[in-house]
Amino acid sequence: MNSFLDNLAVQSYCFRNFKDNKIVAKMVKELGLNKIELCGVHIDFLDVSKFKDVISIYKDEGIDIVSIGVQYFSGNEENERKYFEFVKMCGAKYIGADFDINKIFDCFKIGEKFADEYDVKIAIHNHGGYHWLGNIQTLDYIFKNTSDRIGLCLDTAWALDAGIDPVRMIDLFKDRLYSLHLKDFIFERNGKPIDVVLGQGNISLEQLTGKLKEINFHGPLIIEYEGEPENPIVSIKKGIENFKKCI
Repeated sequence: MNSFLDNLAVQSYCFRNFKDNKIVAKMVKELGLNKIELCGVHIDFLDVSKFKDVISIYKDEGIDIVSIGVQYFSGNEENERKYFEFVKMCGAKYIGADFDINKIFDCFKIGEKFADEYDVKIAIHNHGGYHWLGNIQTLDYIFKNTSDRIGLCLDTAWALDAGIDPVRMIDLFKDRLYSLHLKDFIFERNGKPIDVVLGQGNISLEQLTGKLKEINFHGPLIIEYEGEPENPIVSIKKGIENFKKCI
């Protein structure tokens, strides 16, 4: 239980309507959290000159940047090295990732090289049924043909969108499960997903947390709520409380 609470973080995309990192840092503290996964809304990961200032904002508030992403890997070594430089500078150990399917083998080669060099895990984000990396056969193939530097950032809601029970995905990929996006969906009759408070949609938090305890998971547990971008605090807090009740 304590490790789950210690590893609880929030995705900065929840605060995409707030571009000032000082405001975002205050909102993270308002949630009662001290960890964040930082996305490209809040920093240009290709502009090294901004790294130190942004990292200092969160450090001054006592907030750890535990991961970045979701970052797009296209085989551009110059650009992608900068992702790892940022992670090294802030002390994170994970990069949430998407890969260009047309350059996939170059992406793996470069990603693995940098991950080894910087001692970082690359965690593939399974972005739904419409996306090639949302397919469990694809993920299984990738993990069988890459080093353990490349694993999974399991987005629980997007797993549902792909018709997969996220608890089953934990079972399938427990050896390559590096982080989670804790997100919940309901679906309209036409299949369109709608973000809801964590624990108020189709995710069984009891089963999910039970499986995470079973495998002794210790990676980042990252709350992500894309609803109400103008004021997400209340709903995120409800989701955190729902999660805590199940651990």
